[in-house]
This record gives sequence, C-alpha cells and structure tokens, in this order.
Amino acid sequence: MNKIYIISILAISMLMVSCGEDFLNPSPTAAISEAGFYETEAQVEAGVINMYDGLQGVNSTGSNDNRGVQIEFYMAEMLSDNTRTKSSEGEAAAFENYTIAATNGIVTDYYRSMYDLVFRANTVLANLEAAEGKRAQFEGEAKFVRAHAFFNLVRTFGDVPLIDELVNPLDTDKQFTRVNADGIYSLIIGDLTTAIANLDNGSKNRASKAAAQALLAKVHLTRGNYAEAQSLCEAVVGSGAFALEANFGDVFTNEGNGEVIFAIGYAPDDSENSQNFSAEWLNAVGRTTGVNYVTDEAVAALDAMGGTRASSYRVDELQPIHHQVTKYLPDSGDPVLAGNDWIVLRYADVLLMHVEAIMGSSAGTTSSAAQGSFNAVRARAGMAEVSGEITKQMLMDERRVELAFENQRFFDLKRFGVAQAVLSEYSTNNGYSFNASDLILPIPQREINLSNGVLTQNPGY
Repeated sequence: MNKIYIISILAISMLMVSCGEDFLNPSPTAAISEAGFYETEAQVEAGVINMYDGLQGVNSTGSNDNRGVQIEFYMAEMLSDNTRTKSSEGEAAAFENYTIAATNGIVTDYYRSMYDLVFRANTVLANLEAAEGKRAQFEGEAKFVRAHAFFNLVRTFGDVPLIDELVNPLDTDKQFTRVNADGIYSLIIGDLTTAIANLDNGSKNRASKAAAQALLAKVHLTRGNYAEAQSLCEAVVGSGAFALEANFGDVFTNEGNGEVIFAIGYAPDDSENSQNFSAEWLNAVGRTTGVNYVTDEAVAALDAMGGTRASSYRVDELQPIHHQVTKYLPDSGDPVLAGNDWIVLRYADVLLMHVEAIMGSSAGTTSSAAQGSFNAVRARAGMAEVSGEITKQMLMDERRVELAFENQRFFDLKRFGVAQAVLSEYSTNNGYSFNASDLILPIPQREINLSNGVLTQNPGY
C-alpha cells in the first residue's frame, strides 16, 4: 500500500503536473518559476513527495495523462515473448506484433511520463538550499528518481535529450537535441553514485541506499562493467537488510516484505493514489483490458522451469485458451482502483544479477559464489540445486521464470545480447513482423513536430 500521502502539496502538484505533461513543449506554459515557494525544508520535501507521485503515474486511460509505470508493461513485457493482447486490437496490439508507429499514443505517454519525472527531480535539485538538514537526503532521492527515469528512457529510446537542470522553454536545443547514450549513462551513474553516498536503508516506497546500489548494478551490467556490478550486488547482500521470502507468492501479497528493495506504492479505492493496470490485465470487453496476457511460450517456460513460480499465471476462466498474469491481481475492492504496489527492485533480482556479474562476458561459470546466489533463488521455488556450471542460457531461463511479468524480460534479452535471435524466432512462429529496428522504440512524432526538426527519429520509423 502507498505510505506516501499527498496532503500539503496539492497546489505544487497541480503546478508541476501542468508543466510536466508538456515538459518538452517549448511554449511559455511549460515553465513556471518556483521562486518564492521553496523557502523551507518542508516545502522542499513536498517537492520530493511529488516525485513519487509522478512515479505512481495517473490512474486513467486518458490519452493525455502521464501513466508512467502503469503502462510500462507494454515496453518491457509485450515487446518480448512473455505477453500479448487478448484480442490483437488497437494500439496495444502493435507491441505484440511489432508494428509500432511514431504516433502510437502509449509510446508518447511513456516518453512524456519519464520526462515529467526528470522535471520533478530537477525542480527539487534546483531548490536544495532551502532543505537545511535534509539537503543530502533530498539530493539523493531526487538523483535516484532522475537516474531511474533516464535509465528507462535510454534503454527504450536510445539517444535522448539530456535535461539535467530546469530549462527555459525557449531553449529548444537543450530540450530537443539527442545526446549519445554514453552521455546519458554518465549522468545516470553519477546520480546513483551520489544517491548511494547520501541515503540509508529506510522506506521501501522511497529511494534508499540499497535501491540505488541495485539499480546501479543493473546499469553497470547493461554497460558491461561486471566487476562494479558484482561489488554493488555484494554490498546489498552484505547489508543484511533483505532476504528471500520463504513463499514465492508472499512477495506480491505481503507488501513491504523483507524481499522488497524498492516499490512504487499504491492505495486501494483512492482515485489519486491507486492503479488500474491490475484491471487492464483482466478479461473484459474493450481494448484497454485484456492486455499483458501470457504467451504460450511463457506458459511453457513457467511450467517446465518455474516450480512454485508457475503460480505467476492462471487460466482465464471466461476464455480458457488464454492465460492471465496473477502476480498483481487486485488485493481488494474495485480492480480499477487497485492498491497493489509495483515492485521495481527485489532481492531475488539482486541475487541473479550477482550471478550475471560473476559470469561476465563468459558463456558460463562454476563459481561457488554464483552457485550460492543461483541456488538460493531456485530452492525457494522448489527447484533442484545446480552443482556444476551455470550457463548463460540457464541464467536467462531463471530470470525469465523468477521475474516473469515484472518488466524485466525485454531488457534482459537486450542486455544478454540475444534479443534479435530470440524475438526473430518468436515473431516467425507467431506470424509477427519483428526486425532489428524494433529493439529501440520510435521517438514520439509529437515531440519531433514540436522541435521543428531538431529532434531526430530512430532508424526504421
């Protein structure tokens, strides 16, 4: 459940959201002077809380709302071989059959949502002088959120504009000039390094030291910096602050449990702080429901290798030929106002990243440390221990069944360097039209139009 409630910041929330939605639009309404508001530590903290409100995304199916993480499954699961739509209709189906256009509203929403987070974080960072004794903490939290947003952007869209400060709306070069991915990653690594130095391990719904360490480990794995990733994973493990839940299903039903490192909090039956992706994954009539349904390939993987993790899906009772994700079924009340937290980082992910870091660029590893981390995850699922070599394919399979439907699969395939081969075969088998350009999504046409030609498009779109 969401432990962060917006009470004293309604005015600034409205202010920030109004400009955040059109952050890359170079119009006078996109910039608001914060001078005179951030005068006390409490007011800066209001801005910090507003960042987490942005992480929640807007519980809506509107075309102009920043839904953020509530639609992230399209980019991370439905682009992979894990999930699809129920009816193969509308913009949603473009993700499963690889026919995404630059005008796709879901893509536009996600791009805009991530820059909305960047704007909120930059607003906090621009006003740290008023934070007094909590300045370092607030800086760490803001840089964690900014790094999280840019990591999503660079993995999804490739080179993107680097906005590391509040900008004048007329500064179109800053807002629309794409920066090489190396520059984006430099900012991400710097931000997370500061977050690690400034934060401790406290709330699971706010940035923490371990959350920054785990996210930075994933960044380093993405960049091929294996020694750095291993050290960070071992720091999280060595902290003693986290442990695997004994029962796999409890990870998703007992919110705030000891396995969760960082989660985006939601509250049920609260239109301002709930989520509706739980409802969208259920069976209903219409194009905004019945999405993120489980593919036959994912069902087969979970049945063969998942052990108790096969509980991650269920047969659709109304249409038994289909299968639904169960990890985030609504815990109570109206599913359109669900309160299920979204887990961004958890301990099992860190253990498997630890194996990946030890393996590095090799095809496998016999390291006892890697075996310990690998077998801990398997044992919890009721699977036999591995005593010999852990191969790259074994690790990929383990990540697939352990982290199924948690927005990891597409990025895992890319990070392991097998996305083109795996998705080409999957596409051929299902009559889809995947090609290499689909590994990066199009820059939204709306943003290109606003830039008057400054912002360029990705190849293939």
